[in-house]
Amino acid sequence: MSSRASRGGASLHEALGKYPVQFDELYRNLVRAGESAGVLDTVLDTVATYKERMEGIKSKIKKALFYPVMVMAVALLVSMILLLFVVPVFEQTFKDAGAELPAPTQIVISASQFMQHYWWVVIGIIVGSIVAMVMAKKRSVKFAHFLDRVMLKLPVMGNIMRQSAIARFARTLGVTFRAGVPLVEALDAVAGATGSIVYGDAVRRMRDDIAVGHQLQLSMRQTGLFPNMVVQMTAIGEESGALDNMLFKVAEFYEEEVNTAVDTLSTLLEPIIMVILGVLVGGMVVSLYLPIFKLAGTV
Repeated sequence: MSSRASRGGASLHEALGKYPVQFDELYRNLVRAGESAGVLDTVLDTVATYKERMEGIKSKIKKALFYPVMVMAVALLVSMILLLFVVPVFEQTFKDAGAELPAPTQIVISASQFMQHYWWVVIGIIVGSIVAMVMAKKRSVKFAHFLDRVMLKLPVMGNIMRQSAIARFARTLGVTFRAGVPLVEALDAVAGATGSIVYGDAVRRMRDDIAVGHQLQLSMRQTGLFPNMVVQMTAIGEESGALDNMLFKVAEFYEEEVNTAVDTLSTLLEPIIMVILGVLVGGMVVSLYLPIFKLAGTV
């Protein structure tokens, strides 16, 4: 890539522009700023550190989401196996014994009969719902906004998503500002790096405000999405001429908050998930043994 670009006389950021999938707009803007200021090596080192930080946040968020989703998926799979293959055996045994079935057992057997006849409908609904949500998020801006707002309002996960968005905003803006990218251009690149549609739209509104002469901290306050501490530190950075340093301090604080929140969430989820599994799978097993206990008691 670089040899072809050199023979054509293109600069590095222009050459990178031919590969937008591998090198996003933020990366190209930083390289362009580094080339213009003659500090490309420093900028590339800063970009490397920035990418490491962002990947760390992403992995934390994925960790917070992956564990409960996988456990619930396994619980759903185990329940379907019980309903399709185990419950029918018990059902036949109960018919042969002529036992009167308690209400919980009747509910489980009815669910098993439904699954045996309409298992394809259940699987179709689950898969179809997931596919429909993914497609709707990609094609409908309104639905993507709605889903993002719902995620941000969730009790614990929403707080992690907000902190992650603020950390990404602060670090990305700090990196671009330190590299010498003009604030309006920097915000344009930062909008896509927050990982949140709601925060991305807010950053674009901030960009429009700053383009007509507003201060950054005033624009941040007007969005209503940034905590007072973040706005105050931004104001201090603007007044003292050390905006990048203040933004890095904000980023470090919220990155640490994300780490702590994810660890806490994992600790809290373990007993909750165990209770759900116990109620779902354990309750089904107990309901199957209730008639046996009843028959044993009458002998």
